[in-house]
Amino acid sequence: MYSYDLLVIGAGPGGYVAAIRAAQLGMKVGVVEKEKALGGTCLRVGCIPSKALLETTERIYEVKKGLIGARVQGLEVDLPALLAHKDKVVQANTQGIEFLFKKNGIARHLGTARFLSERKVLVEETGEELEARFILIATGSAPLIPPWAEVDGERVVTSTEALAFPEVPERLLVVGGGVIGLELGVVWHRLGAEVTILEYLDRILPTMDGEVSRAAERVFKKEGLEIRTGVRVTAVLPAGKGARVE
Repeated sequence: MYSYDLLVIGAGPGGYVAAIRAAQLGMKVGVVEKEKALGGTCLRVGCIPSKALLETTERIYEVKKGLIGARVQGLEVDLPALLAHKDKVVQANTQGIEFLFKKNGIARHLGTARFLSERKVLVEETGEELEARFILIATGSAPLIPPWAEVDGERVVTSTEALAFPEVPERLLVVGGGVIGLELGVVWHRLGAEVTILEYLDRILPTMDGEVSRAAERVFKKEGLEIRTGVRVTAVLPAGKGARVE
């Protein structure tokens, strides 16, 4: 006898939406997720927290550059409060998914799934063996670390660590002019960091329409970001209190 009609591996945007809908249609559903919080990369350490920081720092930037008819002196950024707000936004969203899981009778298994057969998986951390008529693999992705980058999580970081720097860096160099790199570059620049974006191709946002890319570059440069295109990075290494880029 099967444990579930549908077993979903991964509780990111693909997995949790499928699980909830299947349960609403009458299926017995289980989900295996290795992180304690539901929602996947986008909700926990991606789209949602970055947008929370972007929205708040935009207000700070507008005040810094001056409001028509008003002068603001002695503006201070409370970084711990800003990061706490970001975490609160994330928590509200993850708790919302937990509520929907409970409401729709979806069973949660905390751990890493490994296939034992076509319709059976093992939850490695707990030893549970789960069988299902259908198994949906929705494990998402992980950051691609180039072989020339030595990530230590402090001086050389991925986007995950860059969402929670304990203090505003004096200088920040972002390798990659895509959406994620630009978002985080803008956030920390608005908070006071000197930010440089390095992009290998001839323009930032290379997957977008050229007109959009050029317009975005003008906006970011006007805001104060330094953008260099056509730059090939061959090494990123921790060095002293910072990092060395070649």
